[in-house]
Amino acid sequence: MTIERKHTRDRMSQIVIHGDTVYLAGQVAMDAAGQPAGAQMRNILEIIDGLLDEAGSGNAKILSATIWLSDIRDFDAINEAWDAWIPQGHAPARACVEAKLAMTKYTVEVGIIAAR
Repeated sequence: MTIERKHTRDRMSQIVIHGDTVYLAGQVAMDAAGQPAGAQMRNILEIIDGLLDEAGSGNAKILSATIWLSDIRDFDAINEAWDAWIPQGHAPARACVEAKLAMTKYTVEVGIIAAR
């Protein structure tokens, strides 16, 4: 079975497709500086929509999601955006943890595995 990689640089690919499974790199907001967690989450979900669409998938086909928060007190804010975005009846397996992110301007990062 072949492995297809998209938006590949030296360190990582934004999309990796193996068979009927789509793996996305951890996504962060494009304009994160000064944005609250809820706004960052909405931006991230827009980015994920585009990447999943490019891979021939969509948010109704997400199998697993991992969400990293720099401050777990933002849990309710990111869930508001998430709950509005995930189609009813298609909630994936999900984990949400507090973690130190790569840059202080990021308060949220989301990793996704989806079916194609």
